[in-house]
Amino acid sequence: MNLHSPALGTPAEPSKKKGLKWWETGTRPDYRFSLANERTFLAWIRTSLAIVAGAIGIDQFASHLGSPQLRLILSIILLIVGGTLGGIAYTRWARAERAMRHEADLPLSLLLPFLAMFTAFLSAGLAWLIIAYG
Repeated sequence: MNLHSPALGTPAEPSKKKGLKWWETGTRPDYRFSLANERTFLAWIRTSLAIVAGAIGIDQFASHLGSPQLRLILSIILLIVGGTLGGIAYTRWARAERAMRHEADLPLSLLLPFLAMFTAFLSAGLAWLIIAYG
């Protein structure tokens, strides 16, 4: 699949130099694809920040839900997941950018089913807390 468009400018020549950074190799993809990849990265960052905000919200504003130790554990789990998701967002962006530069298939991610399952378990757990202690 050709991701660069001659109408938008001449793509960079494939690099054969040693020691170049990954973003200096391959052919420059069409900017529309790079910008779409960047928007996806920013969506992952927003999701990460929302999870971190949820951790802070549970810690600071949900004093009536469960014991302090339970809230602390839940908040720490959310902080770890939110922080990890932010880091993984960058690696996803870089892998997709690298694949586009080398006109390869976009890499698959195990993050999507993990995040879906995490959200389902988190929702069920919070529903239980609200019913039991709310």
